[in-house]
Amino acid sequence: MTLASASSATAGLRDRKKLQTRRALATAALRLVAERGLDHVTVDEISSAVGVSSRTFFNYFPSKDDALIGDQRLDGARFVARFESVPPETPALAAIRTGLADVIEEMQADRELWLLRMDVITRNPALLPRLVSVGAETERAITEVIAARVGVPPDHGFPPLLTAVTGAAFRTAMVRWAATGGERSLSDLVDEAFDALAAGLPDPGPTPLHQSRTTS
Repeated sequence: MTLASASSATAGLRDRKKLQTRRALATAALRLVAERGLDHVTVDEISSAVGVSSRTFFNYFPSKDDALIGDQRLDGARFVARFESVPPETPALAAIRTGLADVIEEMQADRELWLLRMDVITRNPALLPRLVSVGAETERAITEVIAARVGVPPDHGFPPLLTAVTGAAFRTAMVRWAATGGERSLSDLVDEAFDALAAGLPDPGPTPLHQSRTTS
């Protein structure tokens, strides 16, 4: 093994250990908060559960809330980069769905952690402002990419509208996914939501009330 390859292997091992520690801290934070509630868990307790110091915790997360909501900035940055790489001839709505593919795959691969995270966030509304704040950064970036893709200025109404409706579609699919305990494929649920958007959100089918009105 050459010196360069040995150095690369060492760096790779170090990075894997960092990812393992980060995941362990996030998992411990979520499990403790799920058991005790947001206000009854400290950073010291999370760190102790993983066997590291609170100083180590803060090397990975700036706060307890950040450990709970996960790597939203990183996930958002990966999505934006993937979205930007979709061929320009692809319509914007389909390009966003393509950009989400890697994020969805990672979420499904880490299903138990994500379902626990969604449960904790649902039962602790105090986390929502932090989640919204981080998400707003990604939404601004998506809006800029959409504007560049379709050739309109950023203050045009289309880019922020598409960002908003696709974000709502993705969140709706996530809620449905969590409601079934992850039994249904998140990818399929996102496809359903995006297909409905692409079709113009038609009514899913006649209800008995509609039928009675049309036949009376």
